[in-house]
Amino acid sequence: SILSGFVKLKMQNSPASPAQPQVQSEQREKWASKLQFLLAVAGHIIGLGNVWRFPYLCYKNGGGAFFVPYVLFLFSCGIPLFFLETSLGQFTSQGGITCWRKICPLFEGLGYGSQVVVLYTGIYYIVILAWAFLYLFSCFTSELPWASCKNTWNTGNTAYTYPEKISSPVVEFWERRILGLSGGIEELGNVRWELALCLLLTWIICYFCVWKGVKSTGKVVYFTATFPYLMLTVLLLRGLTLPGATNGIKFYLYPDITRLADPQVWMDAGSQIFYSYGVCTGVLTALGSYNKYENDCYRDCMYLCLLNSMTSFVAGFAIFSVLGFMADEQGVDISVVAESGPGLAFIAYPRAVSLMPVPQLWAIFFFIMIIFLGLDSEFVYFEALVTAVSDMFPAFFQIGHRRKILLLLLCIASFLLGLSMVTEGGLYIFQLFDYYACSGMTLLAFAILQSICVGWVYGRNLYYIILCVWSAWLTYQSYSSSSSPPPPPFFFPQGTFVFSLVKYTPLKFNNTYEYPWWGYAIGGFFTLSSTLIIPLWMVYKISNTSGSMRQSKSCAPLLQTCIFGNLQKSSCHLARLTPSQTSRPYALFAVSPPQIYKQIHTHSNRLPVMQCTRHPDDCFHHDDYHPLLSLEMCYFLVTKRLLHIYLLHFHFNQHDFCGYSTVIG
Repeated sequence: SILSGFVKLKMQNSPASPAQPQVQSEQREKWASKLQFLLAVAGHIIGLGNVWRFPYLCYKNGGGAFFVPYVLFLFSCGIPLFFLETSLGQFTSQGGITCWRKICPLFEGLGYGSQVVVLYTGIYYIVILAWAFLYLFSCFTSELPWASCKNTWNTGNTAYTYPEKISSPVVEFWERRILGLSGGIEELGNVRWELALCLLLTWIICYFCVWKGVKSTGKVVYFTATFPYLMLTVLLLRGLTLPGATNGIKFYLYPDITRLADPQVWMDAGSQIFYSYGVCTGVLTALGSYNKYENDCYRDCMYLCLLNSMTSFVAGFAIFSVLGFMADEQGVDISVVAESGPGLAFIAYPRAVSLMPVPQLWAIFFFIMIIFLGLDSEFVYFEALVTAVSDMFPAFFQIGHRRKILLLLLCIASFLLGLSMVTEGGLYIFQLFDYYACSGMTLLAFAILQSICVGWVYGRNLYYIILCVWSAWLTYQSYSSSSSPPPPPFFFPQGTFVFSLVKYTPLKFNNTYEYPWWGYAIGGFFTLSSTLIIPLWMVYKISNTSGSMRQSKSCAPLLQTCIFGNLQKSSCHLARLTPSQTSRPYALFAVSPPQIYKQIHTHSNRLPVMQCTRHPDDCFHHDDYHPLLSLEMCYFLVTKRLLHIYLLHFHFNQHDFCGYSTVIG
């Protein structure tokens, strides 16, 4: 037998396990290729913020000097958090909620809170696509409707080249034709039926992009993630050939070193990293969970992060070359025409393309790019949300079409909630969602807690060893957790979070309109509904778990690797071996005992025996332990120092296997 003379097993019926065989869940789906994963993540992180937010922040905060804080936050905070979430999904093969249950059940509230943010984001983000679709449909005319003052929605105060207090036709098209903007959130008015139909169209497209899981998502991203680059290239080449483009690029990149003394510049750099890299929402975790376990996600994350930042940088040339042309045509300073957010996409850029030859063509290209940039970000949000929910109840959602029905219900509910943002006062609600529901402070708080959970509770030494297994770019170096400084992904979000609290100002629409008290109350509910879940879950988990935190702390090394679900009334046995001298650590994971023993047997000729120095029963006296710090995983790790073999309580052939630390030969 393969186990003979190698591992002595103890087979026993556990009180925690049923006598009858359990139904095994189907194997988790995987990306058909690495390229699908790369395109899906790229489509998620490379979105509207790269086009309408980063170039403006760069211009506003000192041009080229803005790259100093941006690059610092990128390498010290953005990439580590991006890698942490992606690797967490790949490591646990779970979505944004159950991954924390496996790492540390005490912090499972992080998963629930992040999915609330994902839901809020999905509800309001798709409204931008509805606006873009209506603009796109309006481009198929002999004259762009925002290029003249002869339309029914124009007022008598309209002029294309306008002094102060005279409205522009492109502004009136946006406010009166598209939005029908009312005087405040108190005046919601009627639903704009054209926008509502565009919103419905967008939800239908989103549903069919996700309805078959990664099988459909992986195919759709081949087009949705690459086509925006074609459009961006076309617009970039066109912009660089326009008169005045050089002045626009100069305003975009000209460095003003004195701006680095302004704390707001650093705050903007940090917030842009969190905004554009999609961290702390669980989306990256969900996408990473469909990777093959041995995938080198460290290399993938480095490439994706650099691609994201380079796209933002290049998009600035495409945008500011056109804005420079518009400023030159109108004879005004570029600061007059430079905008960010929806103002750039639906006012400044449409005004600029209307000044070009064949404006309809360039307007169509631009809004197609906007739609595709937002579309893959949107359907990935709901892929992550459905993944998180279905991973909580895998046996239920793997039957029939239940997963598709769940997605359909989420889309219908989100569409109905989103109708409030396509009313005449819908833009005021949209701004509440953008400012409070998906605020930077919420994501910063999640980043701090994620760093604490993985870095301190689970242990960054252990997690780093696991990362070394996957990547040839990483080498294991043992270091003391007590003497090592905390990681930057903790300090940088913490500092930015404190600064954002100090500099907090209530939302004002267009810096003029103040919301009523109940409007701010709704915004506060959006923020607290995601963040308060975390401490409430901790209280719930502690109050419903036997044992004490002192017991948990004393057994932390074992509790980091032993799941409490099936081990409540049995013991986990640990064997320690000294490995051969290997240049890099490696790990072998398995899902059933025979596979584990086969892997151990394969390498047994290189693994001298060392007697176990501590018996886990010193910690685990049946129910007398605290299971809040645990991981449901069975693996053994080879490092330069020790080989740890954790043979955990697996259900196999109606018996529970638990490794016995006796003779390993």
